[in-house]
Amino acid sequence: MTSSAMLPAPYNTFTTTTKTEIDGISAVVIPVPYSNKMSFSRRILAFIHFALEATHAVLRQRANVIFATSTPLTIAIPAVIASRLLRVPMVFEVRDLWPELPIAIGALTNPIAIQLARLLEWIAYHASAHVVALSPGMAQGVIQRGMPPELVTVIPNSCDVALFDVPPNLGQPIRERLGLALGQQLIVYTGTFGIINGVDYLVEIAAHMMFLAPQVRFLLIGDGKERDHIIARARETGVYEKSLFVWNPVPKAEMPAVLAAASVAMSVFVDLKPMWNNSANKFFDALAAAKPIAINYGGWQADILESSGAGIALSGTNFAQDARRLAEWIQDADALERASQAARHLAYNEFHRDLMAQKLERVLQQVHETHT
Repeated sequence: MTSSAMLPAPYNTFTTTTKTEIDGISAVVIPVPYSNKMSFSRRILAFIHFALEATHAVLRQRANVIFATSTPLTIAIPAVIASRLLRVPMVFEVRDLWPELPIAIGALTNPIAIQLARLLEWIAYHASAHVVALSPGMAQGVIQRGMPPELVTVIPNSCDVALFDVPPNLGQPIRERLGLALGQQLIVYTGTFGIINGVDYLVEIAAHMMFLAPQVRFLLIGDGKERDHIIARARETGVYEKSLFVWNPVPKAEMPAVLAAASVAMSVFVDLKPMWNNSANKFFDALAAAKPIAINYGGWQADILESSGAGIALSGTNFAQDARRLAEWIQDADALERASQAARHLAYNEFHRDLMAQKLERVLQQVHETHT
């Protein structure tokens, strides 16, 4: 059961709740508009709209286990109701620690709303037979809310190596479109241009890089509320369409070519410690593509890069220092090759999609067997 908002055509054109099949998977698609460009209040209304529609739809289904994955936290509403009324155990997947993040960025400030969100968070965890967390930090946050540790399992995002581990020449059309010479370094960011993503950080890094390593190019692909601001700032610094390029989002099927063109893939966020617990899809896609990774935050992903050698973690706050370190690293061909091999090892041996799917399947089977 899903919203139509992020689905490709024709699924996003449905006007009524529709049972269909997507890539061989039976799905119920609920037409609820949503975009990162919406205000926070409009997004909350979209979340509530989906929760109400999903509650009505899910009660018509039959299942052995209810699996609900957030965000948003309101996804727990139809899941908890269905779990109780249908007497089916529920597994809740935590993809972000809500409401900590909206509180941290100042999007959720009303004391009553905060208390209601914290209450819903507590109910979601304690109504679950098991909780899946996408990172160790998220798991710890769930445990701190009173969930027994033995009922919390960490299963991070996975690496789709079948999709992303492709020959380098697949990226050649991208490089030609950018006018890159043979061996010229390209840093790629793909994802949302939202407030919390802090993509303008890359504009500042690109501005410093013009003096440190002027041959390096930046490609930012995505959309979001901050897109216009990012382009405006890039124009101000003189890097727009010179060393930094902003493209519209591309379909998932085209992402392997984008990463194949890259020398380094980047994942960035604003300077908020709660974001250190995130499990960014782009991080794992880069691993799957065997690409060196640079991030601008700490936490468990920084620890992985440091211990494995698959990439580097920058400060996120000192633009000049970060640009110097990135410039030195990206121009060291041997270091990038070592990072590439380390990334491939992690993708195949630690975060392979099949391994993560098997781990989730074991959790679901265990819950089903325990409650029958």
